[in-house]
Amino acid sequence: MTQGTFDHAPRQFGQADAFFANLDADAAAELITASADVVMVLDGEGVICDLAFGNDELIGEGCHEWLGKTWGDTVTVESQGKIRDLLRSQGAPSAEGVRWRHVNHQLRDGAELPLSYSVVPLRKAGGEPNGHCVAFGRDLRPQVTLQQRLVNAQLSMERDYWRLRQVETRYRLLFQMATEPVLILENALDRLEEANPAARALFGDRMQAPGWTLTDHLDKSSQAAVRQMIERLRGTGRSDPIRIRLADDGQDMLLVGTQFRQENTQHFLLRITRPEDTAASVIDSGRQQLMQVMESAPDALVVTDLEGRILSANRAFLDLGQLATEEQARGQTLDHWLGRTGVDFRVLLSNLKQHGSVRLFATQMRGEYGANAEVEVSAVAANAGQQRCLGFTIRDMGRRLVSETRSPKELPRSASQMTELVGRLPLKDIVRETTDLIEQLCIEAALQLTGDNRASAAEMLGLSRQSLYIKLRRFGLLDSGPGDSDGVH
Repeated sequence: MTQGTFDHAPRQFGQADAFFANLDADAAAELITASADVVMVLDGEGVICDLAFGNDELIGEGCHEWLGKTWGDTVTVESQGKIRDLLRSQGAPSAEGVRWRHVNHQLRDGAELPLSYSVVPLRKAGGEPNGHCVAFGRDLRPQVTLQQRLVNAQLSMERDYWRLRQVETRYRLLFQMATEPVLILENALDRLEEANPAARALFGDRMQAPGWTLTDHLDKSSQAAVRQMIERLRGTGRSDPIRIRLADDGQDMLLVGTQFRQENTQHFLLRITRPEDTAASVIDSGRQQLMQVMESAPDALVVTDLEGRILSANRAFLDLGQLATEEQARGQTLDHWLGRTGVDFRVLLSNLKQHGSVRLFATQMRGEYGANAEVEVSAVAANAGQQRCLGFTIRDMGRRLVSETRSPKELPRSASQMTELVGRLPLKDIVRETTDLIEQLCIEAALQLTGDNRASAAEMLGLSRQSLYIKLRRFGLLDSGPGDSDGVH
């Protein structure tokens, strides 16, 4: 058989007689059914005489109930005009090919089912219409879902775009209005990316020249200090402020550096504080002595920001947390080491922000290598100064708790002692210990009322003598008194 040739893409089969002339009716029905998700046979009035589904999901939607109904009655009001157009055209091809229309069916649960339909008339062997037509329907739900996702993605991108624009506007405003000179360097000390008006006023118009670098305006000792700061920022992300001296007029300045990443490139933000702004931050000898005492204190001392991120800590805290250097703790939240659970630290932080101070808060300190210590925390919120912070004093209670630990058979004697167990023991253990305490007190009271007559005490308590003896043995009360008139041994 020779292969047919076409001048352009065909819209219909060129040899339909050769392939479909003697086609079996069932085979034709299978072909028609496989060509669409739903296929309906309609009479001249648009009544659905027969239907088949190439998509089993449509059967579960109740589409099989359309049989015997008028096609227009199964769709929404907005789609009924499209149904009339499809029945009127009876598959007449347009300039673009077969005409497809988007139709929404009304399902029994109130939802809408979007389908795309095309109608083809049925003809007899001679080509005359037999009064029926076939409607081919394609399920549009996957396309609708994709379109909705696309719309949601576009809306999300627009929201993110406007949010970024607002952030950029606020950043620009703050950057321009800052009274302190601020420089932004791109990955290196000699690559100036941006400078605010205060920095241009300090260094002059020479900043606009190509190849400008901060070290050109510093003395030799300051140049080396700035390079070391940049290397520390590049390696660890942190660096202490350093003092620098300008080469032109010999002014002493304080340089504070921070590193950040943008578009996979490391940047450095340098803030220069004038001497008159840093005069208040100079620590006198008395404060230095106080800091030395705090560093050497036997109790752990920690300073955090308002969110609990550690700013500084003394040696005792590092020992409790099993840390080698302060750098391991700086920038981390205190609840990484303090608190039995995250709830402990949140409660402590909430009370501290609300009342300004917390005293004798009992909790637990966890070390990096699994060590646990019972501690007592006192804390205060320091609201004065340029940077608000929180101060914590953490005292190891291990020795005191060891000396006060009761033997396994000893029971707490007051409600206050019982509440002290909260957080140290699970609730079921506290309830069991409380129950034992009540049983022991009741047995002791019954023995005292009956003059140590155990038979009478058992009757008073509603226990058998055997059960009473078991409890007496468990509580260690068998030798509490000689009186025993029941003769039971």
